Amino acid sequence: MPRPIILICLSILPTLSPAFDFENGEEINEVCAGCHGEYGQGGKEGEYPRLAGMPSAFLAKQLHLFRERIRPNLAMVEYVDDRQMPDQDIEDISKFLEQIKLKTKLPPVDETAPGFNAYQRLLESKRLMQIPRAPGDLDKGQKIYRKECASCHGRDGMGDKEEAVPMLAGQYTNYLWRQVKKYREKIRIHDEDAPDDELLSDFSDDELTDIFAYLSILDD
Repeated sequence: MPRPIILICLSILPTLSPAFDFENGEEINEVCAGCHGEYGQGGKEGEYPRLAGMPSAFLAKQLHLFRERIRPNLAMVEYVDDRQMPDQDIEDISKFLEQIKLKTKLPPVDETAPGFNAYQRLLESKRLMQIPRAPGDLDKGQKIYRKECASCHGRDGMGDKEEAVPMLAGQYTNYLWRQVKKYREKIRIHDEDAPDDELLSDFSDDELTDIFAYLSILDD
């Protein structure tokens, strides 16, 4: 991992649980990076979701669900059994990914300036992630989102770390659509406290299109 990312993560280590092993999380991430990217940015337009910046409690919960085969995912099977992904590894990789901050744009620089560092600029560009503007009515999407979704996922779509609610802003729109399908088909449970919740089925596809359009600009 490039030194700048390590320095950023190390700078906040005193605020983390003493049980968190940064180096172990970094090592595990080398395996995850094959699909989810070196910086947890995901890829292939949402075939692999963004993990960077997600609440660690949410990531840990999903890994436990994958490991226990409660949340089916063939691509994850070979990586998440008790031997390869014990509880401590789940804790370490989840907290490691939570600390990664992805920029959505690079600050302007003078490339002709004497101190310009082209290599540093290249490294910074690799940590960029900007979700493309999704089709839909932004105004309608904003109204629906703030009424129905913001109380859990946050007004800015960044989720809730304490409640293990995932961020939606900065996530691939195609991935969000795939998860909606799974919620509607009861492959995934939207709210563990209300497993029979039909919220995602109550939204029409047009309403979800507008919501996702709005979410796609929250990281601008």
